[in-house]
Amino acid sequence: MALEPGQLNARDALLVQFWSENPIFRQVLGICSALAVTNLMKNTLLMCAGLVWTTTMSNLTVSLLRKLIPQRVRIMVEVLIISVYVIMVDIALRAYFPEVHKDIAAYVGLIITNCIILGRLEAFASKNPPVSSVFDGLGSGLGYSAILIAIALVREPLGFGTILNHPLPVQPHLWTIMVTPPGAFFLLALAVWAARSYDLRRQKKSELDKTLLTEEVSQ
Repeated sequence: MALEPGQLNARDALLVQFWSENPIFRQVLGICSALAVTNLMKNTLLMCAGLVWTTTMSNLTVSLLRKLIPQRVRIMVEVLIISVYVIMVDIALRAYFPEVHKDIAAYVGLIITNCIILGRLEAFASKNPPVSSVFDGLGSGLGYSAILIAIALVREPLGFGTILNHPLPVQPHLWTIMVTPPGAFFLLALAVWAARSYDLRRQKKSELDKTLLTEEVSQ
């Protein structure tokens, strides 16, 4: 299927959302989950799986229905679509991971109002074909999940001395702050700073290379 001007192909849609427009690094959106569920890796992995499922399937559904949804009720319809997939996640967690469900049930419900998902539906899925929309949702979910997993990978060992609830071979000195939201906020700030610093250095290097190339051509 030919793409209209301004539309992204599947690969670009995935990569742009995973890094260039990462919901946390670039837009600082959806940080509630980063603060709430990343104290344990198992909770984080299940939350991320639910989020990736919801972003991907919501994007696909809205894209398929984009020409049928009346503009005046599109937000309401999009929220209802998100709700369907979140309810499926909630049922699956309740059935297969009841202990984890007790810890993160409140935050799973908040996925419905997650500005990342609704933003991708409005900005991309409602204007692009299904395949690109699927990869856009997948990239957004994976990009968001990568940050949460990285934070959990630090918080659980330093806060509990475990990883996936298994004790570490060498027990570190436990930091109480790592099991509280301020610890997650501190790590999140460091992650955003590191990512933006890296991207800024890359941009400066790219601009310098272009300048040197221009000078060489002019000579």
